[in-house]
This record gives sequence, structure tokens and C-alpha cells, in this order.
Amino acid sequence: MLFNYIIYIAAYVLSSFAVVWLGVHIVRKMLRTHAEKSESFKKIILMITVPKGEKADESQNIDSIDAIREKISVANTFFSTLGGMKAQKGWRAFWFGRNDDFSLEIVADKDQLISFYAAVPRAMHRYFEQQLHAQFKDAQIHEVEDYNIFEPNGVTVAAVLSLKRKYLFPIQTYDKIEGDPLNAITNALSKMEKNEGAAIQYVLRSATPEWHRTPAQVAQTMQQGKKLERAMKEVTGNIFTKTFIFLGRMWGKKRKAGQGIDAVTEREYRLSPMEEEVVKSLEDKTSHAGFNVSIRVVVDAPTKEQAMRKADNVLHAFTQYATYQFGNSFSFSKPKQDAHEIEKFIYRQFDVKHQMLLNSKEMASLWHPPLRITETPNIRWLLAKKAVPPANMPKDGIILGEVEYRGVKQLVRIKAEDRFRHMYIIGKSGSGKSVLLTQMAIQDIQNGEGVAVIDPHGDLIDDILPHIPKERADDVVIFNPADTDRPLGLNMLEFETDEQKDFAAQEMIAIFYKLFGQEMIGPMFEHYMRNAMLALMDDKEAGATIIEIPRMFTDEKFRKDKLKKVRNLIVKNFWEQEYEQSQAGQQAADMLSYVISKIGRFLTNDMMRNIMGQQKSGFDFKDVMNNRKILLCNLSKGTTGEVNSSLLGLIIVSKLQMAAMARASMPKSERKNFYLYADEFQNFITDSIATILSEARKYRFSMVMAHQYVTQLVVNNDTKVRDAVFGNVGTMIAFRIGVEDAEVIAKEFAPVFDQNDVVNVEQFTANIKLLIDNTACKAFNMKTIMPPQGNLKMASTLKQLSRLKYGRDRALVEAEIKERARLGELGGGGQTAPDSFF
Repeated sequence: MLFNYIIYIAAYVLSSFAVVWLGVHIVRKMLRTHAEKSESFKKIILMITVPKGEKADESQNIDSIDAIREKISVANTFFSTLGGMKAQKGWRAFWFGRNDDFSLEIVADKDQLISFYAAVPRAMHRYFEQQLHAQFKDAQIHEVEDYNIFEPNGVTVAAVLSLKRKYLFPIQTYDKIEGDPLNAITNALSKMEKNEGAAIQYVLRSATPEWHRTPAQVAQTMQQGKKLERAMKEVTGNIFTKTFIFLGRMWGKKRKAGQGIDAVTEREYRLSPMEEEVVKSLEDKTSHAGFNVSIRVVVDAPTKEQAMRKADNVLHAFTQYATYQFGNSFSFSKPKQDAHEIEKFIYRQFDVKHQMLLNSKEMASLWHPPLRITETPNIRWLLAKKAVPPANMPKDGIILGEVEYRGVKQLVRIKAEDRFRHMYIIGKSGSGKSVLLTQMAIQDIQNGEGVAVIDPHGDLIDDILPHIPKERADDVVIFNPADTDRPLGLNMLEFETDEQKDFAAQEMIAIFYKLFGQEMIGPMFEHYMRNAMLALMDDKEAGATIIEIPRMFTDEKFRKDKLKKVRNLIVKNFWEQEYEQSQAGQQAADMLSYVISKIGRFLTNDMMRNIMGQQKSGFDFKDVMNNRKILLCNLSKGTTGEVNSSLLGLIIVSKLQMAAMARASMPKSERKNFYLYADEFQNFITDSIATILSEARKYRFSMVMAHQYVTQLVVNNDTKVRDAVFGNVGTMIAFRIGVEDAEVIAKEFAPVFDQNDVVNVEQFTANIKLLIDNTACKAFNMKTIMPPQGNLKMASTLKQLSRLKYGRDRALVEAEIKERARLGELGGGGQTAPDSFF
């Protein structure tokens, strides 16, 4: 009776324990399933890109293989740091499972590009980035939306990998493989076609330290003179196997074998070279950090046959890791439409059933960012590498852009003093130059600074106008030659001092050289033009314009009237002696036609004649500069003409230079900052650019110069302008440029950036060498900032206000020009001017 009662109690306890165990198991499974899906939505998806480098030198194959292994070993260090994280334990991990796993993935997406991703818990996001950047300094990590390889009508298959032997046997690693093992995998992924996608997913979590014990013990047992099989039984066998081995030591051959003695030779057993390699591999396995890993391959294609074939291609790439004797290799399930496995892939769930233990060295062989020399097609490379911004980034000054480096964003500013060493911007059309110019000019205007903008396209002005504050409306001067109803005067021969008179004459000659070239403008043209302009300008009361130059050659009465006011004896002698004597021969007629033909192209154009023929300019450049006004010059080539646009721009820059240099008589404290923005600036400068760049600083005149390519600064192999710019500018900014300019610009940004980096800059991104406290910092990258939406109604109002305030009625202007030029009376009598003049 007592026995039956004991049996009953025991049965009750066991059944209760079984029910409790089953209940705990069911509850835990439910909690873990819910927690795993919930945690998957908390992971941050990171895209990892690295810059592409040069192809390896095949003539030095041995060195290149060693170099490849050395580069991959960096990934080993990266995984070692991640594997060193403590594995989660405790009641939370028991009930809800671990949430410290992360996923590394290689994906062939719908764009037929191979990308490298990481999905990491938010808690380890920064740590992961820091460790990756510590080993791969040129890598760029972007937080992105999750990718999607699935097509609505596609067929998806999945396969799971596992190890064929116990985990203590290592797979083939990068230090034993000839070349980068990742090439075979990425090449298989590169075969994906349009409407196909594939992904290799490694879900990892750091292993508990106990895993090191088994391979270490097996290696130690083998070193005692025991074969691998016996060492494995002694270390990894179950309780019955270990008991059988213990009893076997008590007699005969088994006792001798247990002591490491060969039963045949009665000598100590010596390990074969192969077995010694096994010992080394076991020791190498346990000497690195370990991960619990689950690996799955998923492929989506239009048909099941295509999906399975592509999946097999990817899976067979893993056979390169096999070590067939005394090593390990991967086995994989047949690819199939397994909804449960595909769901695990989507949620990035760790697969306990198919997990394997791999060390950091093995993981480095399976996954690492592509090497710069990798030749697999379709890899998503980083177009250009990123560089660390300066530690002493200015905290004040206008904003040029923003820099994001290793997850940290900061604004890029330039101090006011550093701006007076000028700024040079280069980049292809559409690369982002106009955005930067617009943003800078808007900030200056809103800060109350004096600004001039020369725009050869018109869009820059239209982008700036909506952002001008209404309180600065009276400061706006818009020079638009296309507004022919109310032309705004621009007289190059206008001056205040004798120094300005000589400068204006010399600049006008330089402008003609710029427009027509040395071969068309010779010393004789220069001689005649200079004397004509200086003679006209000496009559300050009547004023002088380019319109009256032909009359100096053709109207004797007009010429004699002007000579009465000439004070320069050399100029007077030219007209009374040299010119009069030349009238006797054919030379006079030839020189007259030669000079007039260069001016006539502007005088015959109604738009240009009404602008350049006005006695007084519509606005005072000195007033604009000294009273911080806003001069916006819309020199659109489409409405003005290329040559006309260049001429007007050249005159404007020269007038601004004259106004700046006139500040020499002002106390330094009264010289207010003024900023000139010139797009396609090479069209608007003469050889005097070197003087502007070197001397403008002391006059508080800053230039921001932008254009598209370097050869625009070289005319007929004359590099004076290019040398002046590159030798004087303080801050240099390069958006994407052409390969022809890569060598020149790369030298300016060396050693941080090379030719590949300056050619492949992303849109609205630039490499910059910023001047900080009059010292150029190392080059880095920045992104431009798009200006906010402006007030379009304000832009229209400003245009109308400016044309009414500074422009003049066309009929009135034409009447004055007709009176001053006496177009119908050239020659002094009733002689009609030759048609070729106008």
C-alpha cells in the first residue's frame, strides 16, 4: 500500500513538473516570438559604402594577395570588438530571448546594385558605427529605409546554411584562400537581372565564453599524443562514452591508447603533420571572439525555376570555405518556398535551430565591406570619400553648408575677416554652385551687408529677389539690359578723379583686348582709343561716353571743341600733330575703319547704345558700395547676347574696382564690407584681377568667383588669370568637376582627396579647403543647404520699383543720344556718316 502511494506521489510530481515545464515552454515561446518581431522594428538600418580604388597590380600578384589578406584582417579586428560584448543572460533573456543580435547583409536589389547593410539595435547603433569607422576610416554609413527585394508577382525561395561538423572545426578563412573570398559571393549576386533580387543575411549575437572550452580541451588532449577521434570522444562524448573510455584505460590496448602509447610499436604516439595542423586550427578557432550565427539566403525572381537556380548559384559560392579533411564546411537546405523562413528573414530573427558558432576570423571571411580593388560589377560604391572636418570650425559667420561625419552634423561657417581673402568655386553645371551662391548672398542681404551679384544666366537673381527683406527695398538696384523700355545707364568713361580717369581708360582698353583678343587689338588701336577717350574725358562738364568716340575721328569741329578742354599735353599733341599729319594718306581711313568697327557693334545695337550712351550712369557705384546697397545684374546671355553680356559685366566689375580703390582716402573704420558674387566670372575680369585679389582686402571688398572648368581661365596659353586666382584665393570649393581638371584641383586638395574624389563628388556636395583665421585647413566635404521658399510677390515689386527709380524712359534716352552723337552730321558739315559706322 505504501509502495503504491509513493508511486502515485512520484507520478503526480512528475506529471505536474511536465505540465509546468510545458506551460513555461509555451509561454516563453509566445513571449519570445512576440518580442523578436517587436524588436525587429526597433533596429536601425544602415547602408555601408566605401570608395572605389584602383585595380590591383597583377604583375605583383604575391604582394597583392598579401595586401588583400591584410585589408581583410581589419574586418577581423572589427568583429573582435563586437564579439567582445557580453552575451545577455538572466530572467529577461530567459523569458523574452536576447535582443542584442544584429544583422549583416549583402543585397542585390531591384536597381541591380549590390549593397552592404547592417541592421543594429538602437542601443548599439553608435558603438557599431564607431567600431566600423575605427577600422574602415573611409566607409560612409547612412541610416536608410529598409530595402525591399520582393516583386508583387515574384516567387521567393529561401535556404538556410549550417555547419557539417561540430563548431570547433573551423571553415577555410581568408588567410588560406587565394584572394578575397567575398568576390565569389558578390559575383554570384551580380548575375541578378531586372525584376530579380537576392539577399544573404547573417544574424549574429556574441557567444557566451564557455564555447572556448571545448576546442581548447580537444587541442590539449591531442597534444598529449592522442588521435583526433579519441580526443573528441574524451572531451565531447556523453556520460556513457566517457565511462566506457575510463574503464578501457584499465587494461590492454585501450589503456595504452589512453596514455598516448602506440599499441603496435609500444612507443609514445606522435601526431602526424596533418594532425598538428588540426591542433593549430583548433587553437586558432578558440583564440578569437565568437558569435552565434544564423545564415540564410533569399532570392526573388519572376518564376520558381529562376529563383531556385539563382539561389543555388549563391549557395554554391559558400563551397570555397570548405576544408574537407579535419576541417569544416557549410551544408545548406534546398531552396524552397518556405513562408516561415521568409518571415524570419523579414524580421531578421535569430534561428536557434540552425545556429552555428563562428569566430571573428571566420566572420571576416564571410562579410566585410568591399575592398577598394574589388572588380565585381554593380557594387554600390561611395562616389567619393568623406573627410573629417576641422576641429576649429568657426562658430560665427555666414553658413556655407553642413558637414556630417560619422553621424555628427555641424554647420560650416566662414568668418567675415577670412572672406576678404576671397572665395573660388568650381563645378560642373547643375552640381550645386548656384545653390551655394544664392544661400550666401541671401544671408549677406538679410544681415544688412552691401552685395553685388553678376549673373550671366538670370536664374540666380530670380532666386535671390524673393528673399530680400521689405525694409531693404530701397537699397535694391536691378540692372537688367533686357528691359529696353527703361534702360539703365552704364557709362564706363565716368570718373571723379584723375587717377580714376586713367584707370577707366586703361580698363576700357583691357576690355577690348578681352573681347576681341590680342590678334585683333594691336598697339595702334590701343594708341588711338586711349587718346580718344582721354580727350573726351577731359571735358568733364559735357561728360564723355563711348558713343562720342567716332566723332573724335570724323567730326573736325567736334574734335577742335574738345581739344580746347584737354589739359594733357601728350594727348593734345596726338590730335594736333600726329593725327592731323596722318590725314594726308590712306593710313587715316584704314585706322578709322579699324577703330570704329570695334565700337560699332555696340553702337548699332539699340539696347547697348541706350545703356552705354547715357551721360551719367543710372546709379553711383561708390554709393552702392559705401552705403551697403544691393546691386543685382541680370546679364542673361539669352536675352542680352554673349558679347554684350561680357562687355557689361566687364564694365561693372571695373566700376566696382574703381569704387573700392577710391576708399583709399577713407578712414579704415568707415570702410564698410562689400561682397561681389560673380558666376562665370572669367567672362567679367581682365588681367587686373591679380590687383583686385591682392589689394581688395584692405578696402573691405570681397569676391566670390564661380565657374565650371579651369581651362576657362586660360586663353591662348596665357595662364595669368588662372595663376592670379589660384595664387590669391583663400577659400576654395570644388563641386563635381571634369576629368580634365582633376589633376589640377586634386593637387589643391591633396593629400586628403585624390583625382577620383574630386571627379565623383555627389550633387550639392563639395570638397572645401576653408580659410580659418587666415590659415587654410585640411580639405573636407560639405553639403549645400537649400534656401527656404521666398516671397515671389516681393520679387515682382522690387523689379518694378528698381526700374522706375533707376531706369529712364527710352524715348528720352534716344533723343539725348541723338543730340550728343549727331548721328546724321558726322564729318562736321552736312556729310553723312558711312553706313558701316552704325
